[in-house]
Order: sequence, then structure tokens, then C-alpha cells
Amino acid sequence: MSIDVTGGRARALWQELAAAPDAAFGTPGVCVSPDSSLAPPPWVGVVTIGDTALITAPTDRAAAAVRTALDGLPTTRLTDPATARGLLPVSDTLGPATPAYLTPEDLRPPASTGTPTERLTPGHAALRPLSEEAGEADAGESGLEEITSPVFVVRDGGERVLAAAGYAHWPRGTAHLCVLTAPDARGRGLARQVASEATAHALAAGLLAQWRARPAASRRVATALGYRELGAQLSVRLV
Repeated sequence: MSIDVTGGRARALWQELAAAPDAAFGTPGVCVSPDSSLAPPPWVGVVTIGDTALITAPTDRAAAAVRTALDGLPTTRLTDPATARGLLPVSDTLGPATPAYLTPEDLRPPASTGTPTERLTPGHAALRPLSEEAGEADAGESGLEEITSPVFVVRDGGERVLAAAGYAHWPRGTAHLCVLTAPDARGRGLARQVASEATAHALAAGLLAQWRARPAASRRVATALGYRELGAQLSVRLV
């Protein structure tokens, strides 16, 4: 599978998430879609893949404001929070997050850490202490509670889970990767170890592996595994 095919699958995913029949990537218009998953309701959502973009707004009024403000901007500026705040009446933003994708031939498994990987079921009780240790912000960012695949974990030699990864099944045959490492176990390659197993599991099932991240550390893990950043996503709440 080439990266061009992967980019096409990514665009098809985000078009479906836009929940608008006329949603299309390109030199973006703005689709009015109150049910769009590109952003929390009732926010404006922007996603770019390559040099194309897709924008949704919850109402005709919001769409008109966004069209006027963003018309003619290069794709790279559409997901810049400072640009949005300078051109629109913005009360809050989320992102930008960076969606990255992986072709099967590009997966780079890490060297062994010497700690075996185990499988748990989604929602297993052993995962709860990991979320508590990481804290609400990091646990929420990881999406650990959204996993629907097997959960790949490494332990400390006892019962404590140090790192966990799996994926949530998204539309269009997409595996949305979710990874979390305990704060005191970071920097040891454990995130890469469990994420590699989860990614390989997704690819073996013929799924599109997607890694969407905001934190730089998470993006570095994705890049080390062979994921390629193909775009950006920004959510904007208007006054």
C-alpha cells in the first residue's frame, strides 16, 4: 500500500466523520454539519490531509463567518490557532493535533526492551491504576478507555501495568491508536513496544493505522515506528 493510497483512505475517513453529503477535500468551502465529528458540537472543525482541507461548521451563520475569514488562506494556516484567533471571534480552540498514518511496509518494530508484552481485554481492571497514575489529562489524551481491540501491555514484573496500547475501531476500517505510559516509566521505550504490537495487530486485520497526537513525545513515538504525519486538525469554538 503506497502513502498515496493511505492518504486517500484518510480523506475518505474524515469525509465520513464530517457527516455532510457534500463534504469534500480541496480548496475548502465550509460544510454546514451540526453532526460533524471533526470537532466537539457546536464547534468549527478543520482537518487537512496533504495540501487539501475540509472544514465543517454547526450553523449557516458560523459557516458564513468562517468562509469570509479563511478564504484564500494556504492550507498550512487553516489549522493555526493564532490565525483563527486573529481572523475569527474565537472563545476557545483544541489542537492542533497531527494525524499520522502507516503503510504496512513502513512499520519499524523496536529493539526488545527485555520486558515481555501481554494482552488484556479492553477495560481490564489492571488498566485503571495506570490511568490514575497518569492523571486525568494524560489519560484522556491517550484515549485508553476508548480501546476496542486487545490491549497490549508491559508490567513491572508484578501486577502493575507500566504501558498500554491498543486501538479504537473508527469508520472506514480505521484503527485509531491509543497509548499510555506511567509517568515514572517514560523514556524506556515501553510506549514504542506496546504501540508496535497494537499497530501490527491492526495492519494484520487490514485496517488503516492512524496516530493522532498533540504532545511532542507522542509524535516522536509515532515517527520512530514509521508513521508519517499527513496533516493537522483544529477545533474552534466561536463566540
